[in-house]
Amino acid sequence: MKKTIFHLPTCSTCVRLIREWNTEGVEMRDIRNDKITEEEIDHMAKLAGGYEPLFSRRAMKYKSLGLKDMNLTEADYRKYILEEETFLKRPVVIVDDEIFIGNGKADVAKAAEALER
Repeated sequence: MKKTIFHLPTCSTCVRLIREWNTEGVEMRDIRNDKITEEEIDHMAKLAGGYEPLFSRRAMKYKSLGLKDMNLTEADYRKYILEEETFLKRPVVIVDDEIFIGNGKADVAKAAEALER
């Protein structure tokens, strides 16, 4: 069973969740120091049903780059996530072919359950 958590070590929410979860045997990917590859983002999008579910509108650059006023496409979401790691909604947990994105209560609970398997 392959388990990976994509996170930012400077993200307090990521740090808190990782402390709460069972991360034994889990590959921990610091996306600031070990950038997401094109293959990885494409795989995530396939599991998530697109790039938009992976895109964080809370990133500081979202407003400063004027993205909130643009009509972004799937190609745009992909490009921005690859260019700037903070655009990835975090954390992203992948357990085999299941993906859990962000820190919403339901996703956090499902990710914790999947990591226990």
